[in-house]
Amino acid sequence: MGRQDNSSQRSTASASGSRTGSGAPRTPSPAVYRRRRLFVGIALLIVVGLAFSVFAAAGAFNGTEKASSTAASPDATGEAPVPSGSPSALPSNTPTPTPTPTPTCNQNLVTVSASTDKAAYGPDQKPLLSLKVTNGGTTPCEVNMGTSQMEFLVTSGADRIFSSKDCQAKSEDLVKTIAPGASETANFPWAMNRTLEGCKPIEAKPGGGGAYYIYTAKLGSKASPKAVFQLN
Repeated sequence: MGRQDNSSQRSTASASGSRTGSGAPRTPSPAVYRRRRLFVGIALLIVVGLAFSVFAAAGAFNGTEKASSTAASPDATGEAPVPSGSPSALPSNTPTPTPTPTPTCNQNLVTVSASTDKAAYGPDQKPLLSLKVTNGGTTPCEVNMGTSQMEFLVTSGADRIFSSKDCQAKSEDLVKTIAPGASETANFPWAMNRTLEGCKPIEAKPGGGGAYYIYTAKLGSKASPKAVFQLN
């Protein structure tokens, strides 16, 4: 009888222990806690990465919009600003301006003419010989009108009567700028004397009595048409 009670008590305790063990909550193991923390950490990293990508894309869009707005906005004069020092800012189809050529003097249009102040002279009158240089071109011309270039020449037929170069004391240059259509004149009073090359002495005098003489003005390689005058 006593053994049955003890056996009954053990069975009851065993059954009670079994119910107690199955009904109480089970505590997760450390491995489960580590897996949960790892999953939570990965999820946080993904969320942070997505948020950073969204902010970066938004910032890039705003920066591009501002740059486009700045490039398209006109300045105070109503024209789009062109960055200085940037060759690509100029239109590619802009024609290169052709430099205007500097006009040059046409020396072929510079002429020399000869004249005297009278057509005929008395025994006591001295002819005034004039050399006139005219620029017949459309641009100014520089002309050397110094004694190094000028010559007042008087002849009578084949006879060389007088040349201003024969006894010239100095030979100098004198460059003058002659405007288009303008003239420069040099005068030489002739003493009605004869000269020889090298200023050799000569006593003969030009004859009067109505003789005709030819005056030619020379400037460098240019020579004037003949001017005729008379000595009485």
